[in-house]
Amino acid sequence: MTDPRDAVADLRRIAFLLERAHESTYRVRAFRTAAAVLRKRDPEEIARLVRTGELVRLKGIGEVTAKCVAESVRGEPPAYLQKLEEIEPTPLDRAAEALREAIRGDCHSHTDASDGGSPLREMVETAQALGHEYLVITDHSPRLTVANGLSAERLRAQLADIAELNAELTGFRVLTGIEVDINEDGSLDQDEELLAQLDVVVASVHSKLRMPRAEMTERMLTAIDNPHVDVLGHCTGRMVTGNRKRPESQFDADAVFAACAERGVAVEVNSRPERLDPPRRLLRQAVEAGCEFTIDTDAHAPGQLDWLRNGCERAAECEVPTERIRNTWSPERLTRPRG
Repeated sequence: MTDPRDAVADLRRIAFLLERAHESTYRVRAFRTAAAVLRKRDPEEIARLVRTGELVRLKGIGEVTAKCVAESVRGEPPAYLQKLEEIEPTPLDRAAEALREAIRGDCHSHTDASDGGSPLREMVETAQALGHEYLVITDHSPRLTVANGLSAERLRAQLADIAELNAELTGFRVLTGIEVDINEDGSLDQDEELLAQLDVVVASVHSKLRMPRAEMTERMLTAIDNPHVDVLGHCTGRMVTGNRKRPESQFDADAVFAACAERGVAVEVNSRPERLDPPRRLLRQAVEAGCEFTIDTDAHAPGQLDWLRNGCERAAECEVPTERIRNTWSPERLTRPRG
């Protein structure tokens, strides 16, 4: 008789692979919800629910997820999981693979506190499983209401949650952060004293992306000049795939990248497949300007934390020096004050 598999682990793995493949949120949620429903039940109870047919009566368990659980209980890898495991990512070339191996953490990720799909702990557990040494949590700031941005009060509560989680962890650190909106005048959408407490501040433009070139340049330069900003997020704001295709914002790249290099603000290489920002020509320009970089997933779900390979491919192609990529650094060096 074959020993039962861990049904919850199988459900989570299916969700991870669906997220990595950028499948629909609805499909992913079915498996994440089923895993959450069963996570606090012991294996014997799960097996009993399968035997009696009561499993599908539980809220959050559907026919597809119930079938996967039944296969796990029988000791069989779920057919749904096997099909997904057979879809292997395209191999990286040697330079990109070496860069991926040098990456020690991710500086841009979201939880369900803003517009992410999973709680803090789930994101952290996945980052650990991927071999990261740290994960920076950068939920949105309050102005971005469509993304449930965090007020100062909610951000302080998150900092307390992160401190509590870090007290449990060994060999891994959750770093505090924010993806703060750059307001139209270049100011930042969060209290300055609170920004000063964070390990990593990613500043991004999310509104009025079609501003005139001169105004957008001034807006970005003002933000870069803020001493709390560590990373300039997805600098052009473009969307290259999906239903929300969007052209690049227009700005003086020479001036913006020179300011980043001078002020010690890293330029983000965003790994989301619909962004892949900055474009190659601008990424090469930022290298020539002497900028430092972060290669980030901008993950809104655990499986998306495995998108670093996208950014590594582009960084290797554009000859970004590894020593200038900040998330190849240790967490101690990453969070060291500039200057």
